Amino acid sequence: MDELDRRLIALLRADGRTPAAALAKALKVSRGTVQNRIDRLVASGVVLGFTVRLHPEADRGRIGAILCIAVEGRRAPEVMKALRGFPEIEAVHMTNGRWDMVAQISAPDLAAFSRMLDEVRMIEGIGASETSLLLETYRF
Repeated sequence: MDELDRRLIALLRADGRTPAAALAKALKVSRGTVQNRIDRLVASGVVLGFTVRLHPEADRGRIGAILCIAVEGRRAPEVMKALRGFPEIEAVHMTNGRWDMVAQISAPDLAAFSRMLDEVRMIEGIGASETSLLLETYRF
């Protein structure tokens, strides 16, 4: 990846539906160059797909949280496999420091959130956890 690829990806992150012609104009390259770059980034696996970002009002009422997890010993693969089974868990990040994993949570309501937490805490290999509710989000 070079600087042009990085700038192209930044524009696509802001709006993945931007037409190739508009991207080309913003990047000061030809439309064909933009399309070839996108095709190459997708074919090489750098870009895994294009997605939808919802307006915060569309998610109003959902419970968002960050779940920090300490894993016992070398049980991270088992814990990760178990976490994949929860639709409320949007992503899991491996990290350093006090916590081994940080999970992004989105649940439809408090009852579903509570049930999910109860089940996660029962996963073999989780030594400790700490949950923080997301009160407000700012996107940059």
